[in-house]
Amino acid sequence: MKTPHVVVVMGVAGTGKTTIGPLLAARLGVPYAEGDDFHPQANIAKMSAGTPLTDEDRLPWLDAIGGWADGRAGLGGVVSCSALKRSYRDRLRAAAPGLVFVHLTGDRALVEDRMSHRRGHFMPTALLDSQFATLEPLGADEAGVAVNVSGSPEEITERAVRALDELSGPAR
Repeated sequence: MKTPHVVVVMGVAGTGKTTIGPLLAARLGVPYAEGDDFHPQANIAKMSAGTPLTDEDRLPWLDAIGGWADGRAGLGGVVSCSALKRSYRDRLRAAAPGLVFVHLTGDRALVEDRMSHRRGHFMPTALLDSQFATLEPLGADEAGVAVNVSGSPEEITERAVRALDELSGPAR
């Protein structure tokens, strides 16, 4: 990317937001923030128990991420956040105009396989169906790119960097 945007790495659980986010931040030369760190403890407890979050549960989380992103405006940054619904992304953009989204995409079987191999994460694979049911892909009018998560983390990151470069257009 040619200018220091704040990038939100989004997608359902298990697509690699926490893996790709730091790699992308390193490639862009900006700080990374882990979206899960912005969840109130009540949200973590709910998800750990296998209970999907409600929109109301997500509001303080989205506001905290939006506040971080707004503080990085003009400086750049990368933050992971599922941002599954358009209304969530709209809320983030209201707090931090100019956000750019990298939507990590993959088929359910691949994502479930990846989720089943991770250890110590509070999101159980049982909630994957609710994640896919909630997902509203980026609209044509939203600043962002979709990046398939097949391949190695380095390959996925490279695809994201190329897609962001194409989105930004030629250097001025």
